[in-house]
Amino acid sequence: MTNAEKTFEKTVQSKKPETARSASENKISKIYLKAMPLRRVSDLNTIKYEVKSGNILILKITPLANKSIEDIKRAVNELCEFIKTIDGDIARLGEERIVITPSAVKIWREKTVSPQEQAPTAT
Repeated sequence: MTNAEKTFEKTVQSKKPETARSASENKISKIYLKAMPLRRVSDLNTIKYEVKSGNILILKITPLANKSIEDIKRAVNELCEFIKTIDGDIARLGEERIVITPSAVKIWREKTVSPQEQAPTAT
């Protein structure tokens, strides 16, 4: 065992719980980040189930987009409507992917400021 491993092990062992908690408070469900391809419109049921379960999904949409532009439009519109109903979030990640989150997770979006709205600087 290396010195770094020994130090890590001692640090982990020395950590004490801050307060005593009930068994129900200690049970925290895990949230997973999953990458999935969107191959068929029928995949939407699985995607919805995963998001309802609290997981974050990164969907590669090019497999379906290569087959049918109309199907990808319909699928993305359906996902947007679904996300609204559960108060989740959805955003594009480049040309090939979208990310979908449950209601507990929000996607940060940088606000762009137009040149007219920029704050004046001291000169």
